[in-house]
Amino acid sequence: MTQEAENIQKEQEVVSYKALTPRQQKQRLTELATVFLRLGTIAFGGPAAHIAMMDNEVVNRRQWMSREKLLDLLGITNLIPGPNSTELAIHIGYERAGWRGLLVAGSCFILPAMLIVWALAAIYARYQTVPEVEWLLYGIKPVIIAIVIQAVWNLGKKAAKDVPTIIAGMVGIAAYLAGFNEILVLILLGIAVMLLKNWQARGHTSGAFLLPISGILAQVGSTTAVTSVSWISVFAFFLKIGCVLYGSGYVLLAFLQRDLVERHQWLTSQQLLDAVAIGQFTPGPVFTTATFIGYLLAGNAGAIAATIGIFLPAFVLVWVVNPWVPKLRQSSWASGFLDGVNAASLGLMAGVAYTLGRAALVDWLTIIVAIVSAIAVFQFKINSAWLVLAGGAIGFASHILLG
Repeated sequence: MTQEAENIQKEQEVVSYKALTPRQQKQRLTELATVFLRLGTIAFGGPAAHIAMMDNEVVNRRQWMSREKLLDLLGITNLIPGPNSTELAIHIGYERAGWRGLLVAGSCFILPAMLIVWALAAIYARYQTVPEVEWLLYGIKPVIIAIVIQAVWNLGKKAAKDVPTIIAGMVGIAAYLAGFNEILVLILLGIAVMLLKNWQARGHTSGAFLLPISGILAQVGSTTAVTSVSWISVFAFFLKIGCVLYGSGYVLLAFLQRDLVERHQWLTSQQLLDAVAIGQFTPGPVFTTATFIGYLLAGNAGAIAATIGIFLPAFVLVWVVNPWVPKLRQSSWASGFLDGVNAASLGLMAGVAYTLGRAALVDWLTIIVAIVSAIAVFQFKINSAWLVLAGGAIGFASHILLG
């Protein structure tokens, strides 16, 4: 039997999951739990690294599906809000073992990072005023700026593919710096590019028109400021973010900076940078930054509420959208909307890089660390986790030498 035939057979086995015996079903769920707990524990380096690990594990090693199928699933994750690599894990679980696999794969991929970030949040809340911790983060923050700039560059190479997307990216930067709501910026620019690219199309209209609805609904309720930070408020805030956030985890920074720091003033810019730093040198989804912030705002209940809130939409959307993957993947309307959203995400990321840079680059040492980190990530492709650890070591060493 050829490799491709074996892959096809594996995909056919997925379809017949319900026909398996309870013992066989349990075995599949156990395999999913084992694989994604391990990946969630070692998956440093951001979404691109996560996806590469899943490809190696699911296609090369275990042959659960063909690479073409995996690429289709990856493509559809870009059409819905939420963290792309986490949604890919959820898709794989759904393909492998139905709705139970969806829950197991996604939860196991998220859980290790959540627990690590939760523990670090508790330590941070207790010791953030200790000079050693402050100097540790002092060295990490410039590294984060370099990593975000790299993400902007990588996204830009894919997002700025023609005149409409280039214009959308520029408008996204201007809109962020002008203080416009990021949710509306993403939705409106996505729709604008979609319409421009399909102006002459008079055929079908696809379900892509439904994609912005969740963002519009979330926006309706987002104009009322929360007056007290309870775990319910934390859950509602991150649920809204999870419903409308497109792009990589770095786009999350734009929303958090604008809402948590500037509008609600629940956090300071320093606390936000610290939360991002914690999310960077821990494995798993960058979105577990929400766990850290939730703990700072509302303790243990806040950590749980924020994590559930930001990831819950991903589970629901994958469950709803997965059966439509073949049609949406080929839709010119969905493709146009995606192009606009990616370009707008580029603009937001560029804007937040500028904002965070002003807060992180405070003296000659932080500027040098940022420049060296940028060279490391662009020229030598060094894993961002190692850079974050090195930045922390530099910050701590500078405190020892200068203190």
